[in-house]
Amino acid sequence: MSTQNLLVELFVEELPPKALKKLGEAFGTRLAEELVSRRALEPEDADRRTWFASPRRLAVHVPSVRASAPDVRESKKLMPLKVAQTPEGTWSPAFIKKLRSLGYTEGGVPDADLVIREEGGAEQVFLNQVVKGLSLEEALEAALKATVAALPIPKVMRYQLADGWTSVDFVRPAHGLVALHGTEVKSVSVLGLQAGRRTHGHRFEARVSAIDITHADSYAQQLRDDGAVIASFAERRAEIVRQLGEAAAREGLQPIDDEALLDEVTALVERPSVLLCRFEPEFLAVPQECLILTMKANQKYFPLLDASGRLTERFLIVSNIRPDDASRVIQGNERVVRPRLADAKFFFDQDRKRTLESRVPQLARVVYHGKLGTQGERVERVRALARSIGDQLGGPALAAQADRAALLAKADLVTDMVGEFPELQGVMGGYYARHDGEPEAVAFAIEDHYRPRYAGDALPRGEAGLAVALADKLETLAGLFGIGQVPTGDKDPFALRRHALGVIRMLVERELPLAVPALVDAAFGVFPAGHGDAREALQHFVYERLVGYLREGGYSAQEVDAVIAVRPQGWGQLPRRLAAVRAFGALPEAAPLAAANKRVGNILKKSAEETAARVDPALLTEPAEQALAAAVAEIEPGATAAYERGDYTASLQALAALKVPVDRFFDAVMVNAEDPALRRNRLALLASLHGAMNRVADLSRLAA
Repeated sequence: MSTQNLLVELFVEELPPKALKKLGEAFGTRLAEELVSRRALEPEDADRRTWFASPRRLAVHVPSVRASAPDVRESKKLMPLKVAQTPEGTWSPAFIKKLRSLGYTEGGVPDADLVIREEGGAEQVFLNQVVKGLSLEEALEAALKATVAALPIPKVMRYQLADGWTSVDFVRPAHGLVALHGTEVKSVSVLGLQAGRRTHGHRFEARVSAIDITHADSYAQQLRDDGAVIASFAERRAEIVRQLGEAAAREGLQPIDDEALLDEVTALVERPSVLLCRFEPEFLAVPQECLILTMKANQKYFPLLDASGRLTERFLIVSNIRPDDASRVIQGNERVVRPRLADAKFFFDQDRKRTLESRVPQLARVVYHGKLGTQGERVERVRALARSIGDQLGGPALAAQADRAALLAKADLVTDMVGEFPELQGVMGGYYARHDGEPEAVAFAIEDHYRPRYAGDALPRGEAGLAVALADKLETLAGLFGIGQVPTGDKDPFALRRHALGVIRMLVERELPLAVPALVDAAFGVFPAGHGDAREALQHFVYERLVGYLREGGYSAQEVDAVIAVRPQGWGQLPRRLAAVRAFGALPEAAPLAAANKRVGNILKKSAEETAARVDPALLTEPAEQALAAAVAEIEPGATAAYERGDYTASLQALAALKVPVDRFFDAVMVNAEDPALRRNRLALLASLHGAMNRVADLSRLAA
C-alpha cells in the first residue's frame, strides 16, 4: 500500500507563549496517535513524527502515512447464546434487532460469519465482519478534530467565522490549514477552515507574503528560506542558546540560566536575533534579585553575570527582527527597561526608611486564612515552634536567634518591593534585616525560611534558618490539616506535599536529631483550643512522602519498606540504614535469614501465651537450640555495639553468622512443645533473635 509523508499546519493568531511548547508537543503527539488508531499510520512511524511550534503556527510532519487504511476482519461479540436463540433454536427477536442496529438483516449475514464460542463460562455469539478502512481524508479529518478538542489549552477563546454566525472555540482564532500528503492537498476541514497548501511567514521579514508549500518534506526549509521563520521550536531554542552564549562570551560574561525564560522567549520570536544592551551602573546598588526579576518577568531579558555570579549593567535581548542597523532596537529596549529599574530602586529606598520590626504590627491586619487568623497570629505560632526547635538543636542561644528571625520573617510581606514582586518575599527580608543591623544569622534565617521552595532547591544555610523553616512548614501543615484542607488526588492548592518534602529533606539531609511525632505534636500544640486534631493523619501523610523521597534516591521498595517499618526516630540515619540494608541484601545469607526472620515474626505474633522474660539455659534441651542461643549470645553484643555507634552495615553483617544455627534450629526443634516451660523458653529465644535482627530494619520485608 502506497505511503507518503504528511504535513499538517494550523496557522493562527499569536499563541500564548507560556503554553506554546506544550501545545506544539500535544498537537504532534495526538495527531499521530489518532492516525494510528484509524490504521492510517504504523505505531513505529508515529514515533518518528516531528512537531513544529512558532508564535503563529502549530504543525506536525508525519512519515509514511497511508493513502487509505487497510480493511480488517474483526470478531464482534453480540450477546449470550441463550439470549440470541429461542428454545426452538431460531434467532430471537432481540438478536434480530441487534443485527439490524449493525446494518444487517437476519438473512443478510452468512452463517459462516456468525460464530458461537465460550467466553466467561457461557456460550456467546460473535459476528465476524470485514471493517473497511477509511480514506486518508476521512481518517485525517476525524484525527484533526479529535486532536484539536484534546489540546491542553489554558484558556479557550470563542470567535466567529467569516459567515458572521458560526462560533468556534479554540486557543486563538485560526486563519489557515495546510494538509499535504506528499505533494497532494488533502480535502479536510477543521475549525471552519478548508485545507490547502498556503501559509505565511514572518510578519515583517518574509521574502514573500504568502508561501505555497510544494511538498510535505519542504515545509521547514520553505518557511526558513521564503518566510524568515524557524518553524521548529527545538531548533529555534538552540539558536537562541547559541547566540546568547556567543554574545555573552564576547563580553567575558555569562547569561543567567533560566530554562522557563528560554522556553517563553522561544515562543515569542520566529527568527531570533540576540542584541547586547546596557543600563546605568547606579542601579546595581539595588539587590540584584530585584533587578534580575524585573528584567526577566517584565521584559523577558537575559541579565549578564560576571564570573562570581554578580549582576552587571549589561543584558541581552532576543529580538524578532534583524534590521541592518540594530541601534534603534537596542536604544528602545534600554529606554523601556530604565523605568522598571527605577521603580525597583525607589521601592528599595523607600522600604529601608522603616525597620522590619516596625512593620510587624501591620501583619495583624493581613489575613492569612479565614479559619486560621492573621499573619500576625501566625507569626506568634511560628515563633513558639522555632524557639522549641532551636532549643533542641542548639540550646537557649539558638532558640533566641530563631525567635528573633521568626518574629521578623514575614515583615517584608508589607513592604513595597514584595508588594510589587511577591517572589522576593524572604529575600528582601534578609536585605532589610542587614540594613537594620540584625545579626547575620538572623538575616540568613529570614532569607532562607521559605527554603526549600521546590524540588532540588537549596536548604537553609544555618541552624537558625533550619529552625524557622521547619517551624514555618510544620505550622502550615498542622494548620491546614486541622481545618480539613488535606490534599486529595492531584489537587494540592496549598502545596502541602511540597511543605512535607521540605521538612523531610531538612531532617534527612542535615541529619537533625528531631523526631517527627514530637514535631507534629508541637506543631498542633501552638494552635488554640478547638483547632482540629489531625496528628495521626499528618504523620501518615509525612511518612508517605518520606517513602517516595527515599525511593527517588534509588532504593528499592523492599529496602525502603524494611527501614521504615522499624519507625526510626532520627531520619538523618535513614541513608546509612538503607545503605546497610543494601549491603546486607548482597550477602548469600541474606535471603534465608530474611525468610527465617519472617517465620520468627509470624510465630511470635501467633503465640497466645506470654514469652519468658529471658532465656533460661537450663531449659535448652536440644543441641540445635543450645547452638542458636550460644550464637545469639556471641554475636549480639558486637552487633549492638556497632548499632549504637551508627555503623549499621557492620551491625547487619554480623548477623550473617546466624544463618547456619537458625536453619538447624528450625530443622530440629519444635517451638510449640507440649511442656509450657520449654515452649515459653523457646519463644523467648526467638524473641531475642528477632530483636537482634530487626534493630536496623525489619529484615522480614526483604523476604521474597
